[in-house]
Amino acid sequence: MRFYKQIFFADRFYQIGSGIVFLFIISYFFPVLFGFIGILSLLFGVLLLLDIVLLFSIKKELYADRVTPERLSNGEQNKISLYTVNKGIQTLDLELIDEAPIAFQLRDLKFQFRLKPSEEKNITYEITPKERGEYHFGDLIIFVKSKLGLVRRKLKQNCSIQSVKVYPSFNKLKQYELMAFNTGHMEGGIKKVRRVGQQKEFDQIKEYVAGDDFRTINWMATARSQQLMVNHYQDEKAQQVYAVLDMSRNMKLPFDGMTLLDYSINASLILLHIAQVKQDLIGVSAFDYNTSNFLKASRNSGQMKNVLEQLYNLNPSFKETDFAKVTTLLRRQIKQRSLLLFFTNITHKESLKRKLPYLKRLTQKHLLVVVLFEDTEIKEALKKQTHSVDDIYKKALQEENILERRFIAKELQQNGIHTILTTPEKLNVDTINKYLELKARGLI
Repeated sequence: MRFYKQIFFADRFYQIGSGIVFLFIISYFFPVLFGFIGILSLLFGVLLLLDIVLLFSIKKELYADRVTPERLSNGEQNKISLYTVNKGIQTLDLELIDEAPIAFQLRDLKFQFRLKPSEEKNITYEITPKERGEYHFGDLIIFVKSKLGLVRRKLKQNCSIQSVKVYPSFNKLKQYELMAFNTGHMEGGIKKVRRVGQQKEFDQIKEYVAGDDFRTINWMATARSQQLMVNHYQDEKAQQVYAVLDMSRNMKLPFDGMTLLDYSINASLILLHIAQVKQDLIGVSAFDYNTSNFLKASRNSGQMKNVLEQLYNLNPSFKETDFAKVTTLLRRQIKQRSLLLFFTNITHKESLKRKLPYLKRLTQKHLLVVVLFEDTEIKEALKKQTHSVDDIYKKALQEENILERRFIAKELQQNGIHTILTTPEKLNVDTINKYLELKARGLI
């Protein structure tokens, strides 16, 4: 950067300069002051040059860098750190500006502070991405002032990290994992479900202790050991769990800055993580009218990373999904009976009539759970008071829309399809609850 492009006059320069100009005006009426004001102006010029020399003596003494996570979590707050160190011998007043990605529209991201010699400073701020993808940061812009404070020098610092990828929400994986295994935790919505059947596989024979089920007594082992022995069972493992994502235009509807597809992707990631911890095989299928993405279910240690990469670049289209084609592909690709959590957004009865036969075909071979969304904006609008015939008409339409979605959910359940009708903010908890319920009932 050229010399003159780095120099900016500070507020103190304008304040002192304005004072000198004012004194020159006064000297017109009092000529005796003219010589004194001339000396004052000369001193001001010398100090200005000295300030510039002090600022340009700074070469590698001032260092700044940006520290970001390896990847950002979509829809959640992510911390960005700015590290600054003064290795010189001057005390510096700094204004630090971070060129954050344009998508965040952070126009006031500037920090003012003072750094003494050999002092370090860490500044942290948070960003919340609303879309998956790659975000590009710019440079760190630093305006430096010396103790004189007459001018500022503009410095640009190229950072070690210039771009970072935003992945589906992964920060809350451990949190929801703990909630899922802490069956007494009611506040988060994860509830304990009474086991209906014996979806168990044999584990070992052990000695009877108080509380064991008498029906599990192994009489042959008891006779051999002369002690009461029982069969010990454990939950069945290695069941296949798939998150099936509809990427049609209905999933592009926004809620709180994110699309329904983004909420579904976040919920899928959390659910599959819990399923993997429970030693089930996890996989992903995503589709729209033309494209289809499929990741075969596996229990490999790197499968969650594969799931994350698979979900990273999914984008909804503006076309309607061909459910006939999707059903055929799923039946062909998934041979073993599996749990399919189907995230879609069926909003009208006519749409249900077209899709229901294909969903029923899936239930012949798999355990299907269809996840539908309630329109929270309509529910909020219903709480408002009506003041005109127009308002009454709109409210009637809104109530009809809510009733229609409830009818769709009920119709699916009557056809043997498990259904979740939920809002985007409750999606994570409701899908985990359903998975745990089906697991406890021995349906998977």
